[in-house]
Amino acid sequence: MAAKLEAWLALTIEDPIEPDLPICDPHHHFWDRPDDRYLLDELLQDVGGGHRVVQTVFIECRSVYRQDGPPEMRPVGETEFVQGIAAQNASGQYGTTNVAAGIVSYADLSLGTAVAPVLEAHTAAGKGRFRGIRHATSWDASPEVNPGRGTPPGLLLDSKFREGVACLQQMGLSYDALVFHPQLTEVADLAQAFPDLTIILNHVGRPLGIGPYSGRREEVLPEWKQGIDAVAACPNVVVKVGGLGNTISGFDWHQRNFPPASIELAKAAAPYYLYCIEKFGADRCMFESNFPVDKLSCSYTVVWNAFKRLTKDLSKEERSALFHDTAVRAYRLSVSG
Repeated sequence: MAAKLEAWLALTIEDPIEPDLPICDPHHHFWDRPDDRYLLDELLQDVGGGHRVVQTVFIECRSVYRQDGPPEMRPVGETEFVQGIAAQNASGQYGTTNVAAGIVSYADLSLGTAVAPVLEAHTAAGKGRFRGIRHATSWDASPEVNPGRGTPPGLLLDSKFREGVACLQQMGLSYDALVFHPQLTEVADLAQAFPDLTIILNHVGRPLGIGPYSGRREEVLPEWKQGIDAVAACPNVVVKVGGLGNTISGFDWHQRNFPPASIELAKAAAPYYLYCIEKFGADRCMFESNFPVDKLSCSYTVVWNAFKRLTKDLSKEERSALFHDTAVRAYRLSVSG
């Protein structure tokens, strides 16, 4: 599968635009699954396309959990796994990108206050890199959309879950919110309840384009905008601008004979990405790769070219925020680049 994908991606090759612009990629994964591996070598191969990626943030993907021990502690294995990769990269033998400068892991926030020892264990395992939790709450009534993780509806509004969120806030950690666009008002409600918590909305709130949402893009867009307006009104929320390459958004680039070029990607994404920048402001937006998930739709070089095309008319300060500074601030990273 990997070789077939790489061969397909190689059908659309671009040189990097503005290769000296510093980038902090705040959203990528590592995993080691049967017949599907994305580890340091694979990431660096993608980063090696010519953009100046100075540091990255790893986001949980339920990979390499501990095999035994208390169930609530098993996700700490993912932090240990990624910290090992980060330490390997920090040896200096793998280039200049500070890989996994921040680590965002999973903990079951519905444990309530009992999640505190799990957060402490992640903090210890991360050796200074652990930044927060992503507990996915994506839910939709359609079985074609629902991810099958057993997530109940309305979890962001649940009192026990919010006890866990309160632990994040008390410990100075951040929360990555992964929802579908009909749930955006729930993110806004959570943000209002925890004004001192940094909430990072993933993938522009994931506008849906499959199942019952397929072929309804003109209807979904204003619904999505209403949700984005509600979230953007909360000053403690920042948004990751990217993720439309995920097949769930229904653009179906992965089914084409040739991968899209950055000009086409920028045009398709503009109604979403530019709207977020308008509503949140550049200082609360960060571009993301969402690799290797979005790699099903385009190459790493092409997706960052699309971001650069979209923002060519913005100021230097706005572009610095979008490509680097917002991510560094939100995830409390050391400034580099």
